Amino acid sequence: MADENDLQRQKEHGDASLLPATNMQETPDKGVSRREFVGLAAASILFGQINRPALASESKNGIPYRTLGRSREKVSVIGLGGYHLGKQADQQESIRIIRTGLDEGLNFLDNCWDYNGGESEVRMGKALRDGYRQKAFLMSKIDGRTKTAAASQINESLKRLQTDRIDLMQFHEVIRETDPERIFAGGGAMEAALEAQKAGKIRYIGFTGHKSPDIHLKMLATASQHKFTFDAVQMPLNVMDAHFESFEKKVLPVLLQNDIGVLGMKPMGDHVILESKTATPVECLHYAMNLPTSVVITGCDSLPILQQALQAARSFQPMSASDVSTLLAKTAKAAEAGTFELYKTSHHFDGTFANPQWLG
Repeated sequence: MADENDLQRQKEHGDASLLPATNMQETPDKGVSRREFVGLAAASILFGQINRPALASESKNGIPYRTLGRSREKVSVIGLGGYHLGKQADQQESIRIIRTGLDEGLNFLDNCWDYNGGESEVRMGKALRDGYRQKAFLMSKIDGRTKTAAASQINESLKRLQTDRIDLMQFHEVIRETDPERIFAGGGAMEAALEAQKAGKIRYIGFTGHKSPDIHLKMLATASQHKFTFDAVQMPLNVMDAHFESFEKKVLPVLLQNDIGVLGMKPMGDHVILESKTATPVECLHYAMNLPTSVVITGCDSLPILQQALQAARSFQPMSASDVSTLLAKTAKAAEAGTFELYKTSHHFDGTFANPQWLG
């Protein structure tokens, strides 16, 4: 188990338990079960709708900004995905994409220790020179499940990104039933994250996953058992997720109830959703922005794709219930079996499945 003194420090960020106060009084020494979390998610849907945060409280150069949960950090509604930056053939073009995004009002940057063998972080580190680091809310992820592996990856990310502080560090690919227990176990990755936070290397802690909303709920329940509350959670939120193994329906209400920052990813399913011909790129982005997301992270491997994302953010207006229903009706049939959400139904997107050594 992670050091109790370090876990106690998390209370300064908010309530360390995801249980309602009455339940905490009745069962002070018990964590919330996975079944209770599923029930809480269902019961919280109405809560989430009634208490939706303002979709935009301010903007920068026409890009709406939202609040990242109880951290109260202000982040751009659109976030620049790190994976595609490393796939771009020209390193200098990747740097131009990052700097153009920051100059035009975007501030949220996504990355990961394993993206393209570290090349995505290397390129982002070069882009953040010359004063650009001050413009960015910088997020990266680690795969390590042990304290040793996680600590090594955190330090390597800091070196590649050429910074002494990463704003949000997340446990990457929480896609296995065993991941929550491994991360929170004695000698697990959470201990490394808390020590890095104490040392000022990272500011906030979150986790990501794309496989199953039930595994997300298990991760949240395990955190609650250890009296820890995540600052942010990343998950697929798109026009097809609503129909199949839905993070929107199961996990989103729990995050809203507990003021945890919501990071939406795969708004186009890494372009696969577009192949269904049921929604346009802008419709996909607007749907994800219409949810109570703090950030919608999208991959941009060229300046035109970046400009498309920026324009989608600038042109976004809250969608009516009728507009949402119409869009979901168009995608319902294609979404039934997860055919266009390969990250849920295959190992195509599972880097740690192909490289289990990254877990430690």
